[in-house]
Amino acid sequence: MAEILKGAPAANAITGQLIERANALKARGFEPALAIVRVGERPDDVAYERGAVKRCEKVGISVKHYVLPADATQDELLRVIDEINRDDGIHGCLMFRPLPKHFDEAEICEALDVRKDVDCMTERSLSGVFSGSGKGFAPCTAQSVMEILKFYGYDPAGKRAAVIGRSLVIGRPVSMLLMRANATVAMCHTRTVDMPTLCREAEILVAAAGHAGTVTPDFVNPGQIVIDVGINEAPDGSLVGDVDFEAVEPLVRAITPVPAGVGAVTTAVLCSHVIEAAERLAE
Repeated sequence: MAEILKGAPAANAITGQLIERANALKARGFEPALAIVRVGERPDDVAYERGAVKRCEKVGISVKHYVLPADATQDELLRVIDEINRDDGIHGCLMFRPLPKHFDEAEICEALDVRKDVDCMTERSLSGVFSGSGKGFAPCTAQSVMEILKFYGYDPAGKRAAVIGRSLVIGRPVSMLLMRANATVAMCHTRTVDMPTLCREAEILVAAAGHAGTVTPDFVNPGQIVIDVGINEAPDGSLVGDVDFEAVEPLVRAITPVPAGVGAVTTAVLCSHVIEAAERLAE
């Protein structure tokens, strides 16, 4: 029976620390604030926004909403980003992506002030993650993987890790974060030869493929820590990860569930980035 690495305890521990930091900022006259930019009414975006607002309320972060219709223009969204950049009372910006297809998403992302880029939208933030300079914030989901490992006492240092997926949102950033934590990382993708064997040799396996059931029993070993980042809709409408949980859970040392795993930590990480951005400004 594997240890189930639920996200809520890790998120609550982070939140408790953030409340103290938010109060310290307010005592100095700085109220941390987050701008949330949403285009359209995608149910998953609306659900995440609701969770983010609740977490911000717990921490003591104010939230300003910018909601545009799905048919908004590029210029309209750029004006919103410019308004956020100019507002000294806003310390971080979360914009839901992907944007509708008629937008030039790269142009929109690069328009954001890097100091307010708390979810790694800009290339400048991403370069900071890859270089390890500490100048940019990592994507919240990628950072959440590291927070779960830290909370449950699984130190990546000296360990072999395999990451399934090479996207700029999760796969590549989490690989960089694991290497920064002194793990030896193999990044797997659709062209990887004999992926099950490579993954089975790892002590930490991060599944970020974006496809339900990618990780089956032949990918794992008895001492392995499995972090499932995937969120997929099953035929019955339920949410499942990239890991075949029922088949894999009895075979590994520890595993995150979906839902209630990595996703439960992301809003806490988002809040931590907003607090840090406000602290940087205060200093």
